[in-house]
Amino acid sequence: MKIDWKPGTMVNPVPAVLVTCGASREEWNMLTIAWTGTVCTNPPMLYISVRPERYSHALIERTMEFTLNLTTTGMARATDWAGVRSGRDYDKWKETGLTPLPGVAVSSPTIEESPLSIECRVKSIIRLGSHDMFLAEVVNVRADSRFLDPHTGAYDFTKAGLIAYEHGFYRELGSVIGKFGFSVKKEEK
Repeated sequence: MKIDWKPGTMVNPVPAVLVTCGASREEWNMLTIAWTGTVCTNPPMLYISVRPERYSHALIERTMEFTLNLTTTGMARATDWAGVRSGRDYDKWKETGLTPLPGVAVSSPTIEESPLSIECRVKSIIRLGSHDMFLAEVVNVRADSRFLDPHTGAYDFTKAGLIAYEHGFYRELGSVIGKFGFSVKKEEK
């Protein structure tokens, strides 16, 4: 039997990502985001939602750029720490031990330890209430070559050990259970 709850954001799990921002090495910062996703293929676009009181919100709004960095089981502690501490009070790079690398197409850094970093330029900011949505175009993707299949060039997300956030908990993503279209694929004889 199903029961009804008050309206809420119950889509889970969601990506646990580190968003990096800032125009210069002196102000580079990171924050943990769980509200993000793809919104368009062509042009490639994604969004992040950030509370206006967050330190990084003003950096992103001023520069209109950010980098979304996927996180792994090895980055879980740093991911959590960056989400509960403010860049106003701490040097998150020093405290987490993560390594900033200069961006290629944007001024915000990427994270060396991240298996995939997505550099973005903000196209618009949508004021929603508790959060502002930064709608952004992807301008560059930096992929860790260790996770590329040498024969096909495909990126192996499973080997990267990605994590997700689910209602207060970080979870390691599991096994592949099917490939897109497997439900209608004709049986080979």
